Amino acid sequence: MTRKAIYLLAAFCGWLWIMGSSRDTLTAHAPVVEYYQLKIPDSLPPPVYDFKKNPLTKEGIALGRHLFYDPKLSLDSSVSCGFCHQQFAAFGHFDHALSHGVLGRTGVRSVPTLFNLIWQKDFMWDGGVNHLDIQPLTPITDENEMGMDMRELITRLQGNKTYKGLFKAAYGSEEVTTERMFRALSQFMAIMLSFESKYDSVMRKEPGVKFTAEEEGGHRTFMQKCASCHKPPLFTDYSLRNNGLPYLPSMNDVGRMRITNNTADYLKFKVPSLRNVLVSAPYMHDGRFFDIFQVFDMYDHGQEKGNTIDPLVKNGIPLNAKEQRQLYMFLNTLTDKNFIKNQDFSEVLITD
Repeated sequence: MTRKAIYLLAAFCGWLWIMGSSRDTLTAHAPVVEYYQLKIPDSLPPPVYDFKKNPLTKEGIALGRHLFYDPKLSLDSSVSCGFCHQQFAAFGHFDHALSHGVLGRTGVRSVPTLFNLIWQKDFMWDGGVNHLDIQPLTPITDENEMGMDMRELITRLQGNKTYKGLFKAAYGSEEVTTERMFRALSQFMAIMLSFESKYDSVMRKEPGVKFTAEEEGGHRTFMQKCASCHKPPLFTDYSLRNNGLPYLPSMNDVGRMRITNNTADYLKFKVPSLRNVLVSAPYMHDGRFFDIFQVFDMYDHGQEKGNTIDPLVKNGIPLNAKEQRQLYMFLNTLTDKNFIKNQDFSEVLITD
């Protein structure tokens, strides 16, 4: 199955779930669960994720966490979600340009970071998946990533004693379904919030916390030259844009156009959040830049001026040496050390 076919299947499944299923497997039983209260800063807009359709519970989150770190979700039991989405790299794949998959295979794009996903309407670098609950379908079934057949996976999990207990605790019965599995993964990913950086402390005017002169200079440069696309406080507008990154014939990746077949979408990719950016190299959809200063240089003098380049960056982003240094210092204030060390998100020991 091609990646585009997977995207289309995922979108169709999402439509079915949003419109309502004829058989509600989530309410067929009434489990005794403990609901989880997600703490969202008051300064943020309301999440777009609909928690009414998938309420957070401690049992659901525990199941999702177990699934996230379990290599049994892959064809040869070698790759888990957490294998590529590494917590210390803000759940990106540090120092790997492209995703690594089963049987020694390599994916075709870099691994995006995972945090603050409940404000995101679509997923993947080309926006090809339209709901968090079905996003895992793509990496799980992609032949270059986890390479797993969904029916085989359900059978594998259904026969596992540990999962029988986890599914029963979360949903009231031991039945394993794709819907239950994906929603549990969503619950775990939904609690991955990152708003405890130095930047956040400064914005909250916490006592004794302020930018250095270099950081303040970088903040000014950022707000003048970068914030139109990377809008605070999420540091992205979740749009898809052609930022002028030169096309690589060897990758043959045309971005959003792969999904829409619309030439107006040529080389348009999702604008990533810049939170935790300095711990989540490499950069761009193909991971070609391993240093943030390479990104600065691309915007300063290395763009490819194609027909679909975004108007906001079509004239480049001039950045002199001082501005680059100060911008680096400001971006460093977006690193959330509490997030990348939070034990609630850390790998669990898989014993069965």
